[in-house]
Amino acid sequence: MHRSAIVTLKTLIFVLITLLLACQVFVIPAVAQQMVEKSPPLDYLQVPGIMVTVGFVLCVQVALVCVWRLLSLVRASIIFRENAFRYVNIILGLVALATLLILGSFITLAVAGVASPSVIMLCSLGIVVGSGLALMIVVMRGLLHQASQLERDLAEVV
Repeated sequence: MHRSAIVTLKTLIFVLITLLLACQVFVIPAVAQQMVEKSPPLDYLQVPGIMVTVGFVLCVQVALVCVWRLLSLVRASIIFRENAFRYVNIILGLVALATLLILGSFITLAVAGVASPSVIMLCSLGIVVGSGLALMIVVMRGLLHQASQLERDLAEVV
């Protein structure tokens, strides 16, 4: 992978993590406060909603840090080492956790009776995308494992 592509990707990851941090600090609490002002009977959902949303964004941020580390391994030409699997496994766990957070939020909103059609659609989409992404990461991890094995076999031959 070209050095310029890796630098560009790392720059974008840094910007994205920074923007997500700003969302965690400023946007999420403000939106939660607006929702409480709009629907006072649902104020008991404000703190759990903030916690789940911040947790979801934190999952994304940590996954981005893992991608950053994988890019560093690619740049150093050591992507086929065992520590790469650690980062892939962490990303997989984070995707699963984020999907479960969406599912839990959907169930909570449905039980509270505030799951509008758009919320149902967005939660369903999040669950399907999260599940698909998790399965894709499992396949990619398998490919990484096969490539690592091929590299080890080749190293033994040479």
